[in-house]
Amino acid sequence: MIKRTIYFGNPAYLSLHNAQMIIRNPELVGDEDKTVPVEDMGVMILDNKQITITQGLLEALLENNVAVVTCDSSHLPTGLLLPLCGNTTQNERFRNQMDVSLPLRKQLWQQTMQSKISNQAYVLNSRKGMDVSNMLFWANSVRSGDPENIEARAAVYYWKYMFPDVENFIRDRDGVAPNNLLNYGYAILRAIVARALVGSGLLPTIGIHHHNKYNAYCLADDIMEPYRPYVDNLVLDIIESGMEYETIDTGLKKRFLSIPVIDVVIDGERSPLMVAVGQTTASLAKCFNGEIRRISYPSIRTE
Repeated sequence: MIKRTIYFGNPAYLSLHNAQMIIRNPELVGDEDKTVPVEDMGVMILDNKQITITQGLLEALLENNVAVVTCDSSHLPTGLLLPLCGNTTQNERFRNQMDVSLPLRKQLWQQTMQSKISNQAYVLNSRKGMDVSNMLFWANSVRSGDPENIEARAAVYYWKYMFPDVENFIRDRDGVAPNNLLNYGYAILRAIVARALVGSGLLPTIGIHHHNKYNAYCLADDIMEPYRPYVDNLVLDIIESGMEYETIDTGLKKRFLSIPVIDVVIDGERSPLMVAVGQTTASLAKCFNGEIRRISYPSIRTE
């Protein structure tokens, strides 16, 4: 079953009753409460300072591996709450993850970069009509660990042509729009990936490449890389639709709530992005366990 992504942008009192999340609007006295089964939820986004949530509901959300995302005063995702335990064999999987050899880490990063650059190439080709033979060559040239940093070379070319109508566009978190759209979409994607990692019994903190000591989600940042082009594609849809995007309003946020159900191809079969991410993290756990040596990543090429 596809888990729901639920967004709260208005004041709300959220509680739990009979495994149901009870949603009460404190500004509408006498208004009928709404309910959502906790087991149906995958991601919950809290984007209002007047939201109250009970400890009982938080406990139920974590028990059901719901990723709870909080937003700051600029309405951008800034925090992520995940369960500490998400798998029955978690201790064993933690040990496998911690003990994985450096050569395997480098090989897994090589696969990750090959998949990311290939997906970027096909977005650029299908949406902008660009010749991407150079990007496909770069993808095939990535060596174990990407010592030549081919990812950066491909990124420069990719972003140069993705938004040609934005003068001198540079991908920068604090840069001009549509960087704001990319930031918002990537934050939701990150929550989806982190949730799947916990569900697969892995530590989102211990990455295969990213290792910033201040980053609690290094592995999520690693594994989400090949999925970023799907968010980029959605951002292009928004821009081409003519929607105003200098400020992320409610209409834009609704568009981003479709990220979990974006249709992707993984292992030759179509599935919603949230399901595909679970397949990816499950394959990563098998790589750490020594059962296989390749991560199952999505491919835009076959769509």
